[in-house]
Amino acid sequence: MDPNNPFPTSAFHRQDETPDAEFYHHPRFVTHLDDAAIAAVTQLYRDYFSPNTQLLDLMSSWVSHLPPEIAYRRVVGLGMNAAELRANPRLSAHVVQDLNAQPTLPFQDQEFDGAAICVSVDYLTQPVAVLRELARVLQPGAPLVITFSNRCFPSKAVAAWHALDDRGHLALVRQYLLAAGGWQAIELLDRSPAPGRSDPLFAVVGRAAGPAKTAV
Repeated sequence: MDPNNPFPTSAFHRQDETPDAEFYHHPRFVTHLDDAAIAAVTQLYRDYFSPNTQLLDLMSSWVSHLPPEIAYRRVVGLGMNAAELRANPRLSAHVVQDLNAQPTLPFQDQEFDGAAICVSVDYLTQPVAVLRELARVLQPGAPLVITFSNRCFPSKAVAAWHALDDRGHLALVRQYLLAAGGWQAIELLDRSPAPGRSDPLFAVVGRAAGPAKTAV
């Protein structure tokens, strides 16, 4: 087992192992949460992302759910479908990249003041590598907000996600962050707006620890 990735390979098997570029080739201009859960995502962003900062919307699409009343200095989206990314009005720039094929992020060290992964972490087949990269590109102390619900494209979600319930998903994402290293102050949140009447909404929030200090 890779000491930098303590999870078995089988944890990231999927029902549909065809290239993700084929699956995401056609744009999907739909939302994957109901309005109440989307509002809960937006409130999390209000809570954690400061105005006039540089944000990375990872696994982005045509909508970022950022608070409409808050201006950010720069928002970069990285996702799988160019048409969706071009249609996103909050993005200053975008990158088309398949993180399952190439988890290395095309950004500088400490380039961003915050990052988000919205209802997409369940599709990552190399989550530890991606989260290690996110720790690199965030400023020390910068928040990463990872949100998810009980919806997904079942054929593309990894086996570990299918095997767990909502609480298990929170624990799994926490373990991803711990395995990646470079994260601190990890919070597990239930922000479900109306249990039984809307989509549930869960979040794992971590803060980039910054580069390790060399002992003198």
